[in-house]
Amino acid sequence: MVSTELVYTAAVLGLVNHVYFHKFEPLTAHWPLLIVGVQPFILVFSLHTFNLVNVLTATTVLLATLFTSIGIYRAGPWHPLANIPGPFWARVSKYWSLGVLLTGEKHVMMKRLHEQYGDVVRVGPNEVSIAHVDGIRNVFGTSGFQKGPFYDTWSDPTLPTKALLNLRGDAHANRRRIWNRGMNTEGLKGFEHVLAKRLVILLSQFDKIAKSGPGNNKLDLAAWFSYLTFDFMGDLAFGGPFNMLRDGGDKDGMWAIVGQGAKATAIISQIPWLVPTFNGIPGANYIMDRLRAFAQQSSENRIKSGVGEHKDLWYHLMDEEGHEKRTIPVHDVVVDGVLAIVAGSDTAAIALTYFFYRMLLDRKIYERVQAEVDSVYPDAESCLDSDRHDDLKFLSACIQESLRLFPPVPTGGPRKIPKGESRVVAGKLIAPETQIYVPAYVIQRSPVNFFPAPDSYDPDRWLRSSEHNVAENETLDYSAFIPFSYGAANCAAKHLAWRQLLMTLSAVLKKYDIKFLDPESKTGKDWESTMHDFYVTETGPLMVEVTLRK
Repeated sequence: MVSTELVYTAAVLGLVNHVYFHKFEPLTAHWPLLIVGVQPFILVFSLHTFNLVNVLTATTVLLATLFTSIGIYRAGPWHPLANIPGPFWARVSKYWSLGVLLTGEKHVMMKRLHEQYGDVVRVGPNEVSIAHVDGIRNVFGTSGFQKGPFYDTWSDPTLPTKALLNLRGDAHANRRRIWNRGMNTEGLKGFEHVLAKRLVILLSQFDKIAKSGPGNNKLDLAAWFSYLTFDFMGDLAFGGPFNMLRDGGDKDGMWAIVGQGAKATAIISQIPWLVPTFNGIPGANYIMDRLRAFAQQSSENRIKSGVGEHKDLWYHLMDEEGHEKRTIPVHDVVVDGVLAIVAGSDTAAIALTYFFYRMLLDRKIYERVQAEVDSVYPDAESCLDSDRHDDLKFLSACIQESLRLFPPVPTGGPRKIPKGESRVVAGKLIAPETQIYVPAYVIQRSPVNFFPAPDSYDPDRWLRSSEHNVAENETLDYSAFIPFSYGAANCAAKHLAWRQLLMTLSAVLKKYDIKFLDPESKTGKDWESTMHDFYVTETGPLMVEVTLRK
């Protein structure tokens, strides 16, 4: 028979563990698991009642008390975020947000929560989502907050450095300065030539498909834009040569590895303290090992080949012109090269594909933007020059509206309020060490910021605004438009991304007529339902028919 003393003592141990872990938050899972795991054995031995039933009883009581205590504290009025509304299970456990993420519908859920609870919503035990334009400046601005532990999981634990995405403070500022040098006017012009070569291959492949005749002139637009952006970013980061466009597919499986890696990292980053333990499991890092080998081989090839006809991103990040006082370590450039490929190729491919999806839904808009491209460029080859991008007013408005409705990083990662005093964010006093999301998808679809019809595709809203022809009841808040984030840690390559979008879309619009292959399916008009938010966006195929324009 199990003694009352054993039950009471195990319950007390559960409470003591809660107090301890609350004060000393674990950074890994293995030590806490070991500490909690051995306590029932020590307890049973100390009471001289060792047997399997008593061990199981002590373990059950200890864990039940620990989890119940944690749940009561998080859901109760004692918690620092008790005054912020949100779903009950989100307040109690981080596994709620993990479950939401696994559905791929986090962006949709965030929007639904803000519609129900308001601008400030508690979405985790120590997490808050803010969908107010003031939150953008408060969180991302000059007096904002550093990135939270979510971002640490995107680092390679085997390397002595982090990528730009993971850096904070002075380390980020120093690395960003080097990135900015590569993204200046001269650097961008050089990158255009690299992109133009890849676009020529894309157009050549589209020509072959378009000329293959009815029934054969079909392709997955999402896949082909992925090939383009992966090859282009590979050229910039490591001097190439990656040949998905040439091969018409992912023969080496690297695009799949990149996608799987991003998705897996986004999932496990929901519980960051599990990551060090997970990394210690043999074979658990198969995807990261593949990416690491890919980066190593690519960097060795770039070092051997040297700078090509045009200066690539490696040239600038490695400081081959000698601007920096110190020698840049190769591993710094390798991790940033992988970042450029993963972040740059995925987000650009999503933006390109979503733009065409929107065009295909509204033929009148498609024809308007095509007519503008025709008026600016005499042929597809002339589209490969950015000098006349300022003349593409309507195309630019269509891109802005596409990025507004579906930013490639819909929710993003959280920033963390530092230890010390509470901070006012969007008019709300929020406790220290709280992690804060500012979801672009929600903010950019808010009727407070974009009205009327914030969920509708209306590119003319941008033209009316630029021409100061906005109706009295119309709202377009530029400060709420953050597809490239905001502040010092915004997208380092946003100007490159904009040129890439304009060049690619101009060339494809100029040369081809494109239609849904199967309009009434998930590869057609319902394609948006296949878009899933795993920090970066995962989509299904967008199947289209391609014909050459007459």
